[in-house]
Amino acid sequence: MFCYQCQETAKGTGCNIMGVCGKNPKVSNFQDLLIWTTKLISSYNSQLKENKITYNLESKANRFIINSLFITITNANFDDEAIVNEIKKGFILRDELKKELIKNSISLNNSYENLELATYEFSTIEDLEKVSKNIGVLRTENEDIRSLRELLTYGLKGMAAYVEHAQNLGKEDPTIFTFIENALLATVDESLGINELIPLVLQCGEFGVKAMALLDNANTSKYGNPEITEVNIGVGNRPGILISGHDLKDLEDLLEQSANSGVDIYTHSEMLPGHYYPKFKEYPHFFGNYGNAWWKQKEEFESFNGPIVFTTNCIVPPSGKNTYSNRVFTTNATGFPGWTRIERDENGKKDFSQVIEMAKKCTPPTEIESGKIIGGFAHNQVLALADKVIDAVKSGAIKNFVVMAGCDGRSTSRNYYTDFAKALPMDSVILTAGCAKYKYNKLNLGDIGGIPRVLDAGQCNDSYSLVVIALALKDAFGLDDINDLPITYNIAWYEQKAVIVLLALLYLGVKNIHLGPTLPGFLSENVVKVLVENFGISGIDTVENDMKKFGIK
Repeated sequence: MFCYQCQETAKGTGCNIMGVCGKNPKVSNFQDLLIWTTKLISSYNSQLKENKITYNLESKANRFIINSLFITITNANFDDEAIVNEIKKGFILRDELKKELIKNSISLNNSYENLELATYEFSTIEDLEKVSKNIGVLRTENEDIRSLRELLTYGLKGMAAYVEHAQNLGKEDPTIFTFIENALLATVDESLGINELIPLVLQCGEFGVKAMALLDNANTSKYGNPEITEVNIGVGNRPGILISGHDLKDLEDLLEQSANSGVDIYTHSEMLPGHYYPKFKEYPHFFGNYGNAWWKQKEEFESFNGPIVFTTNCIVPPSGKNTYSNRVFTTNATGFPGWTRIERDENGKKDFSQVIEMAKKCTPPTEIESGKIIGGFAHNQVLALADKVIDAVKSGAIKNFVVMAGCDGRSTSRNYYTDFAKALPMDSVILTAGCAKYKYNKLNLGDIGGIPRVLDAGQCNDSYSLVVIALALKDAFGLDDINDLPITYNIAWYEQKAVIVLLALLYLGVKNIHLGPTLPGFLSENVVKVLVENFGISGIDTVENDMKKFGIK
């Protein structure tokens, strides 16, 4: 195996024995083959589109590509059997698309002949393993080309996550599917060099903005605009179900099906922002948030006592001493060996009854903290406070905005972000989204004239809101360049959804982004040089040195 797509990758260069995330070589190789299969599907699907052929497989192919990309995101799926089943589905779909090409007298583009490796006829798992070892990251020998291909691929993975959530709420944009297919094919096009791949990477950022806007519209049109909300972080005296991940449609279905059951629903990690939406406030048994960011789940799942539902990443494989495995359920792109899956039926519905019935027999959650945290500062809410914010800036009450969006993680180096938040002067406001907020959202940082010093927009995809806010402030102050605002970007990254957020910011022209706790291992020295020279990308140092570097006093 070889994988370096996340921030935790071994020695900052790549996992080649066992993934730091817990991914074993078999799972890693099968994920590589699944990505390769999406490229083959893309080659057939794109040619049918280019030839304006009407066929009934397009939606099926789009869904397969998006879900397959999502499955391979860090900490989403560790179930080798489930991944093999997806590969098999891909091979069947490949054959169906191939028949459409033949029926319409269309020959496969010669540029994609090397993709035919994925048509290898297999009869055993061992056959699949042999194939998968030939199509991994290291198949590209040139380090800079490999770096750009992988940067593009990881951006697509992050984008796919957002697109799938929007799909689940009935929102789609055909141009996004077309771009994803073309970009996947670009990663196997030997005629494309550095000069061709760099613009594609930035274009990925453009479509990342489109994907985040699409999901924002899907969420707000269904559940209302997020609003300022205090969320309970204590526990009640009834049994509970803990829902983790990002998919709001699953949250809605679980709340609806568990109404009047005597069971309370708690959010975990990135599902916390569900509390900010008006629609979900209609459910009296939507109790609060339990625990912290994803990486603390082992101990927190033990103390929760009830069932846990994973709608998306991030899964941490349990250790031998953990006893909660028999009460964890997975759905969508997630999976883990032995954990119960909840699938959609033929009508696209999910049945959470077994989760609810299990919860009724469990003891209530054990309290691990108490109090409340505040959030709900997505773009619509902040723009409603625009006059107040602008006046605070003009008066000097607010001198700096610091965007601290992104991911949290296990490494002690991430305590930097807690220390950074504590060290910020009282005239600074933190704009955040994603699970990075768990490093400082429970600190008592106060407010500025009633404006909280931590403005939580929501999930990682809600980084879109931070961009909308920044653009609105630029216009309000009559500035020509977003970089002229008193905004510093100090972003923590972990996995591929943070990658697409970064590419989106670069596409929008944001410069001087500070990325930590380490720069991505998949960026070659020359690619880093391009990012530094053109966008001012840099890593982080000590809190004291960075405060000086950012000009924050």
